Amino acid sequence: MNKIDQVAAKISGIILGKERQIRLALACLIARGHLLIEDVPGVGKTTLAHALAGSLGLAFQRIQFTSDLLPADVLGVAVYNTDHGKFAFHPGPIFSQVVLADEINRATPKAQSALLEAMEEHQVTIEGETRRLPDPFFIIATQNPSYQIGTFPLPESQLDRFLMRIELGYPDADAERALLRGEDRRDLLDQLKPCMLPAELLALQREAQQVHTSDALLDYIQALVNHTRRSPGFAGGLSPRAALALVHAARAWALLDARKHAVPEDVQAILPGVVSHRLHTAGDATGSGTDAATRLLQSVAIP
Repeated sequence: MNKIDQVAAKISGIILGKERQIRLALACLIARGHLLIEDVPGVGKTTLAHALAGSLGLAFQRIQFTSDLLPADVLGVAVYNTDHGKFAFHPGPIFSQVVLADEINRATPKAQSALLEAMEEHQVTIEGETRRLPDPFFIIATQNPSYQIGTFPLPESQLDRFLMRIELGYPDADAERALLRGEDRRDLLDQLKPCMLPAELLALQREAQQVHTSDALLDYIQALVNHTRRSPGFAGGLSPRAALALVHAARAWALLDARKHAVPEDVQAILPGVVSHRLHTAGDATGSGTDAATRLLQSVAIP
């Protein structure tokens, strides 16, 4: 068993019955993207974030997003030091390798926007000075369903910064019974030992960029993207950033299977996670996007 399989197995021992979602989260991390998890409270979103960081030996910070959260609470602030007669910067929790933005849609758009530069550029600009963020840098955001009280919808520009959006869902009966009979998840997290070093993760991320994507595979991705732009069945098409996300995620998925080349099945495996928050069927602009991803796969044949 290679190290990335060991990581997946460790996490699967804590998040029961969610092997596919765990592999998608790992693919998102290897592809140097950011992950959005949308689901009801209590299904393991926060636990998954802790388990990912712990199994990979990464520094972890959690930000609880609330309606009164300010950008400075995320990024940090410069405080005047009377002893030295100058301002000293106090970094915020964004300066970590794994950042959990918990219940991100409970904060106002102003607080949400504090993440935009960090997610896109891996840096933040505060009072005119640009500061680099750690490498690797991975944001896992959780959000509650929009019908719940006290939520602010994420704007499209913010949603588009997430490489993938996944849902954990309720466990099946066997997994839930094992959960009820097993150890407390917090105790398991405390016992979790890293089985990969940050430097090894960086090497995996570089290796994923070298996974071969043939012209035929790129034809398939372009056909998928063009169909969303031309078909009246979709409310708006996929952007070039979304097309790049499909390529990067497919490469990472192939690497998880220990392959040096990506195939159409890799694209099909990751497409729902990559496009469900970017694409909606016509007349259902507020829907989950899952139906749109399914329709897209059914509408476009592999060249």
